[in-house]
Amino acid sequence: MKIQLRENLNIENADGMIVCIPSNMDVDQAYGLPLEQMKQKETFEGKIGEVQFLTLLHEELIEVALVGLGDGETFCETKLIKSLGEAIKALKKKKVKHISLDLEMINRVAPIDKKLQKMIFSALIMSDYEFNDYKTDSKPSTLEEISVYGNDLDETCLNEGVILGETNVFSRHLTNMPANIMTPDQLARLAKDYVSPLGIEIEIKNEDEIEALGMHAYLAVAKASANPPRLIVMRHMGAPESDKRLVLVGKGLTYDSGGLSIKPTASMVTMKDDMGGASAVIAAMGAIAKLDIKANVIGIVAACENMISGLSYKPGDIISSMGGKSIYIGNTDAEGRLTLIDAVTYGIREEKATHVVDIATLTGAAIHCLGSEAAPVVTNNDDFYHVVEKAFKKADEKIWKMPIFDEYKELVKHDQADLTNTAGSPGTITAGIFIGEFAKDVPWVHIDIAGTAFREKASGVYSKGGTGSGAIPLVYLAKKMSK
Repeated sequence: MKIQLRENLNIENADGMIVCIPSNMDVDQAYGLPLEQMKQKETFEGKIGEVQFLTLLHEELIEVALVGLGDGETFCETKLIKSLGEAIKALKKKKVKHISLDLEMINRVAPIDKKLQKMIFSALIMSDYEFNDYKTDSKPSTLEEISVYGNDLDETCLNEGVILGETNVFSRHLTNMPANIMTPDQLARLAKDYVSPLGIEIEIKNEDEIEALGMHAYLAVAKASANPPRLIVMRHMGAPESDKRLVLVGKGLTYDSGGLSIKPTASMVTMKDDMGGASAVIAAMGAIAKLDIKANVIGIVAACENMISGLSYKPGDIISSMGGKSIYIGNTDAEGRLTLIDAVTYGIREEKATHVVDIATLTGAAIHCLGSEAAPVVTNNDDFYHVVEKAFKKADEKIWKMPIFDEYKELVKHDQADLTNTAGSPGTITAGIFIGEFAKDVPWVHIDIAGTAFREKASGVYSKGGTGSGAIPLVYLAKKMSK
């Protein structure tokens, strides 16, 4: 599907149309839409978030979606994007090929600035995604083109918006791949195929090389699986004269059974998505290269499976780590933080990180904290957190900083080892503090996307499954770090 900007909206070749309408519908009766009659019957009033469908006869049938804008006080970018996603999905079900999208009336309630343009263009790409690769009777989408009309639309915003939308879609697609196919080795291969043609240096380390680095916590998680681990390191050195290096660490559990602390079946079904953080980092690295961002960004994924065999690490074990601290294993299902601490240590020690962000589907407690609409954050540096927060806000994704009290720091300590991987409640915070022990004094932000990385049903621009949570914000973060 391609997107074209048009100086004038031509519906002659369109079999689908989306028109954005403000709530004060004293507008021209464009396209023969019965707006006044709909307002009187209260079937469509133009409220923000409102979507109404109808069919017009204009030589041939045209499927129309009316999207409410509200007014200057009620207009909301997030609700507009969700409405556009719902409109596109509905028109696709009606087998339309060419959608004409009229954005002109947005100017009556809010300026269509560059940020909003990028959000809209990204949303069009994101709304078209479906994961049906393994359905033998699946049919390709009929949607071929969306023609967009509106004053002052910018081709540069279109190009960047499309790249960002494709970044989100690629992240979602990696997450949606079933675990029997998306093994650690396959994830490494796909990452290489994706970033190498873009000029990103990629290094993939095997089990022996990981062992030589002393990444014992990571290997403890990985050693029970028949599929060996792969450490994926991607380098975009866009500012070689700068000492500033942003390291992005993504949790890469391509499958998590829970290990010997095995999960119930219902909890294992979606555990292919336990590499949502890795998906976000890999996809973001590609976009950072495509946009030629002038920053040094290194993406790191410690990919592995948490499985069960005679080699499994056990509750009660004490293991070591690349950072030198010993760890008491209270639960083998608290495995993600073990892979992350070695990846963070690698980023600081080997890649000379000056700033670190780790992003991970880490704790079920994150869902209890903030539900599925926002990701909790733990950090050791408020200034860096505010930079990350601005990047997420620009991408229309939500994060929220959690408190770190001295009493919480005491919970990660253990009487038999330096640390424990199960510090108890508040689980999201203590898991973050555990990782922070290895970030030391380097500005670091931990983002727990356990609640935001996966959706049980389609909504707005998202289909069921992976959401690509964090992928676009990480690109915006790299842009901010380039300044």
